[in-house]
Amino acid sequence: MKVNFGKIKSLLFENTSLKQTILKNTFWLTAGTMASRLIRAVLIIYAARVLGTEGYGIVSYALSLAAFFGILTDIGLSPLLTRETIKNPDRVSAYLSTTFFLKLVFTTLATILMIAVYPLISRAVDIGPLLPIIVLLLIFDNLRTFGFSITRAQSKMEWEAGLSIATDVFITVLGIITLLVAPHPKELAAAYTAGTILGFCLVFFILRKQFAGILTSFDKKLVKPIITKAWPFAIIGLLGGFMINIDTVIIGIFRSAGEIGLYAAAQRPVQLLYLLPSLFAASVFPIFSKLVHENRHEAARKVIETSITAVIAVALPITIGGIIAGQPLINLIFGPEYLDATLTFQLLLITTLLVFPGTVIGNLIFAYDKQRIFILSTSVGALVNTGLDLIFIPIYGIAGSAVATIIAQILVNIINWIYLKKIQSFSIWPHLSRTILATALMGGATYLFLILGLNVILNVAISGLIFAGVLYATKEPILGHLGIRRSIVG
Repeated sequence: MKVNFGKIKSLLFENTSLKQTILKNTFWLTAGTMASRLIRAVLIIYAARVLGTEGYGIVSYALSLAAFFGILTDIGLSPLLTRETIKNPDRVSAYLSTTFFLKLVFTTLATILMIAVYPLISRAVDIGPLLPIIVLLLIFDNLRTFGFSITRAQSKMEWEAGLSIATDVFITVLGIITLLVAPHPKELAAAYTAGTILGFCLVFFILRKQFAGILTSFDKKLVKPIITKAWPFAIIGLLGGFMINIDTVIIGIFRSAGEIGLYAAAQRPVQLLYLLPSLFAASVFPIFSKLVHENRHEAARKVIETSITAVIAVALPITIGGIIAGQPLINLIFGPEYLDATLTFQLLLITTLLVFPGTVIGNLIFAYDKQRIFILSTSVGALVNTGLDLIFIPIYGIAGSAVATIIAQILVNIINWIYLKKIQSFSIWPHLSRTILATALMGGATYLFLILGLNVILNVAISGLIFAGVLYATKEPILGHLGIRRSIVG
């Protein structure tokens, strides 16, 4: 069988039609994100083992601070730039230059704010020696990601994927070399920042033609319209990023660096799992948007039900199996020093039952152009999460933070779920009976294998086969939906 490399090149590297471009961008977004996360996971696991809970906690806290204040550097500028350059191709230079200068202003303000409030939020964890390094990370990482606004506007996700992977390779290679030579938090933070700076240089080198004139095309008349149009994106982005990073920041106020290290060990694998519904939702979004645009309500209902059922069918066995095998999994990934993170890991796994369908629901609401509901739901989630963190963390430590996250996620998803049902009626509960049965049988097998002392990798593999086998034996309809398109076309 002869491979048509020309056709493959056209499919993956050219924009030839709307459908092909959507498929190409989805592929690169998926491949790039997965590869980047997996590459960086190598460094995270190795750093956790080499530095121990305290050293790893210091680095995790420093990176969380950079991410937390990095939220303030964008205020919706990047997605707005993507949208406006698509709508106004004749004004690309003006929008790019003006947005870039605004980005510099907000990055400067965020940097000053981080330096100013650092003493107030780092009472329990001293990252003072790392602060200058983290400042550089904050600046260069946000300028690096700014370049992706252009690749997205030009539907060149393959550039974004390649540049993201390259950056994570820089970070991981430099990080591992540093840990071999000088295994200390400050040196690792410096290597991490150096890798990010290399990524920044590569982005601006590759996109140098697109950034030509970026310093000379500033238009002060665009400043007010840009900020005015950016605020819905800004609020959603600020609140979303706030919820992701606030737990670690508050743990740093009340608890020790060692507990931050334990919390990071519990949180990282769960955050990696969150990638699954994001990629699935990105694949479904173009199809669902088309159905909404064509007012095909019955087909849209089927997509909603099939999509949510599918992600729950993935989340249920992950949650139950992960909770049962939580201790050996933590020991396998991070080592015995991190076994105290087991309870927090088990609690955070519960959030997959919320985040998986919640991610899909969020994309479906966005397809209806009703995204402003996210301002309400995310505001409620952020306030509840912060309030409960302040109450639970001083008393219960990192497990209390996990409980606060669960409660906040429940509220966010209830609000979004109710809102979507107002837009389009749907029901998923009749579709879950076989999944629940398969999960129960799988969970029983996982627990039995754990009691018998079976290797955790074999336990997970065999338990997964049991789950899939039960679905197949009971003729679960979701197995027939290998693609959403096939279930609705015609």
